[in-house]
Amino acid sequence: MSDSWLAILTEGLSRLDIAPAEADNAAALRRVCRYYAELRKWSRSINLVAAAPEREQLETHFLDSLTLWPLIVQKCGIIDSGSSIIASDKGSAGLRVQARPPTPATPGRQSGLIAPRCGVIDVGSGAGFPGLVLKCWRPELLTVTLVEPRLKRVSFLRHVIRTLDLKGGIKVLPCRLEPGDRRPGLAKDQEGGQEGGSQESGEFTLITSRACAAIAPLLNLCAPITPPGGLVVCMKGPRAEEELARWRLDQSLSPFLLEEVRTFSLPFSGAPRNLLVFRRLAA
Repeated sequence: MSDSWLAILTEGLSRLDIAPAEADNAAALRRVCRYYAELRKWSRSINLVAAAPEREQLETHFLDSLTLWPLIVQKCGIIDSGSSIIASDKGSAGLRVQARPPTPATPGRQSGLIAPRCGVIDVGSGAGFPGLVLKCWRPELLTVTLVEPRLKRVSFLRHVIRTLDLKGGIKVLPCRLEPGDRRPGLAKDQEGGQEGGSQESGEFTLITSRACAAIAPLLNLCAPITPPGGLVVCMKGPRAEEELARWRLDQSLSPFLLEEVRTFSLPFSGAPRNLLVFRRLAA
């Protein structure tokens, strides 16, 4: 583990106003750095991510993945008031979406904490972005299912899970989400092993995907496995407005409502990012 990686992550997270509880900070950063070390090692023989300087890779893949964390905290019922990645009605015309008022904390919960085992399904996880990064960040609070069809990447994901000793609450499904598929969390692991627990339909907080598909086809894929009221979060770059416009052409046929858009920039490059939050309507 390189001290320079820790410095890059610490600075980037500070600029994004993202941090776990102070007592968990060092352990979380160590896990992320160990993950990155394994990524670099495996990338010598498998094309997991594009070659780039360390600072760029850590920003583009790891820090970008962690921008989902404040949203997960809020959607689980707790507001992370320190986060600068907030719902916005600013920015380009096509992305001016008024967010719903923040959900108040549930009585009896301590501010800054969320109930254990909020569930995430990561569709087209690739090398684990964002699902495995989020699991590394707060493993005790998330149940994560990584859906990835490419077997070399599946092997890498399982290796990282074992290496980081992420026991329970995470599994890899070596499959592709196809139109009409239902309940990927219940699918039988085709290689005869699961990394912990089951995640039945309706138990997850949200489904997410990063650079897997355009908005409209992704929502079509996710519709059968998203219960009424469930969330799909699309992680998009500068073409978010264009994709959103295409989805709106057939919005009347979609079972989803665009609930909010969170617009921000990555901490070093300033590259634009958008988290588009869709909620499944009742049937």
